[in-house]
Amino acid sequence: MLSIEFQPKGGFRVRDQSSRDILKKGFFGQSSGGTMGLSNEEALYLMDVRNAECAQGSKKLTFNEAASKFWSDKKFIARYFTYKDWRDRGLIIKGPNSATGQSGAGRIKQYPKSRFRINVKGAKGTFFKDDLITVLDDPVKGRKLYESYWIGQYGSYKAADRGKLNKIDIFETLFLIEKGIVSADNISKSGIFSAAERSRPDFQKLYSVYKDWREKGYVIKTGFKFGTHFRIYFPGAKPMSNGSGWTHSKHVIHVFPKDAKMLTSEWARAIRVAHSVRKTFILAIPGTARSSRVSIDYVLYHRRNGEAESPSNSKPRYAMLSLSEDEHIGGSEFSGAIKESMSKKLELIVAIADRETAVTYYKVRQIRLQGSKNDYYEIDWMQP
Repeated sequence: MLSIEFQPKGGFRVRDQSSRDILKKGFFGQSSGGTMGLSNEEALYLMDVRNAECAQGSKKLTFNEAASKFWSDKKFIARYFTYKDWRDRGLIIKGPNSATGQSGAGRIKQYPKSRFRINVKGAKGTFFKDDLITVLDDPVKGRKLYESYWIGQYGSYKAADRGKLNKIDIFETLFLIEKGIVSADNISKSGIFSAAERSRPDFQKLYSVYKDWREKGYVIKTGFKFGTHFRIYFPGAKPMSNGSGWTHSKHVIHVFPKDAKMLTSEWARAIRVAHSVRKTFILAIPGTARSSRVSIDYVLYHRRNGEAESPSNSKPRYAMLSLSEDEHIGGSEFSGAIKESMSKKLELIVAIADRETAVTYYKVRQIRLQGSKNDYYEIDWMQP
């Protein structure tokens, strides 16, 4: 039987030679001299799953007697059950400072950039402040904005021949006014901006993301049907695909300001919806404020060609940020965790333990949008 000792100032230690030999083969602990040190999660896992005995002096400790010594540590249970889930999959998981990652890991995905051009001038519309919609009743300019540049909605949704009005949303309205393409005949630009901020205090941050993508040639539309702020299409997209039917988006964007907090269950729900409709979920963190320092919880070894990787034959592949279903995380904290992972040449995995302690994994990869001051990340559901 595996034998562990607990010392209040020294943590969990293994002195028994046979126990050390077994644990070393399983890539547990860190040997030093004639003993092996175990992390809290490693010791508790061995007690929980491998029936290891743990003693403090002459007293044998139960799992709760050992774990209760850390009951007030931040997200202790989330950390333990994400550790346990990865180990239960036959994969190696170690402390955050144990090793740097594999060459090429943590790489940035480059998105294309196009030149913004709209060959329409002098369109006039009426702004409706409670609806945050501008209506253009010039059928020539309105139709051209829609059909050539996918601005607004001409006629009816997916039926452009049903009517002769183009309805442009609040983001499109301000963008076109700034570019000198559209003017509102009943309100100033500042009045439109004030109406938007009264409706949405975070409007400025949402608009900065909209403008960032539109100026680089992307089509960006509402993501309401998918539970996100926007959906996007790559440069050159038009409503109809060469007469073959409606053009479908492959990406959605959710804006997560650095000073905002989000419940992880809500964050996970939006990603799940995107995944269910086969869209890539992009998290946008606008602004250049300093990222908070948030330590990753673990480094992870995975598989190559069906075989489990380990410290004896590989470097770690991922970093893990462990969260609980009921935890709030801020945009600056999330950004900080990603950047720490990249500095270690690791891709980030966010592991969320729900109230039944089931763990769901999401892989994060940074996007580079040339010339942008915002942070963007692709987030995909992952099955280890």
